[in-house]
Amino acid sequence: MKSTTTGTVSGCIVWVIVFGALSLCILPVASAIGGFTSASGFAMKTLEPYICPEGSTAQSYSYATTTTDEFGNRRPSTAYVLQCVDADGQIVKEDPVVYAFLWIGILALIGLIFAVILSFALAAPAGIIIGRLFNRNKTNE
Repeated sequence: MKSTTTGTVSGCIVWVIVFGALSLCILPVASAIGGFTSASGFAMKTLEPYICPEGSTAQSYSYATTTTDEFGNRRPSTAYVLQCVDADGQIVKEDPVVYAFLWIGILALIGLIFAVILSFALAAPAGIIIGRLFNRNKTNE
């Protein structure tokens, strides 16, 4: 009365291992790309319907500021803000943080989906390689 076979269980374990290995590589890269591109016009236009009120458009505004490094020293920096501007040119809403978190989260989710698809494609070859390695060790003993 076996409901699962050994092959199914080992296939799932191999898939989880491949998914974990791919996620460790893909997710940080996707998050870094999201961080670098969060101030782009494309990111702001993509998130405009979700952040800006009806009848306003998203614009990027940057200004010089300072930041503190790991040793407590003040360093020059540039800050980016999403501004929602109405037809008269008035700033309706200003968002310095949420749009960047949303953008980085969207790209991280795309990276996660990519890792899932790749892990399905690579789990069978990885299982074959692991199986051959274990069979080689048994014949050498």
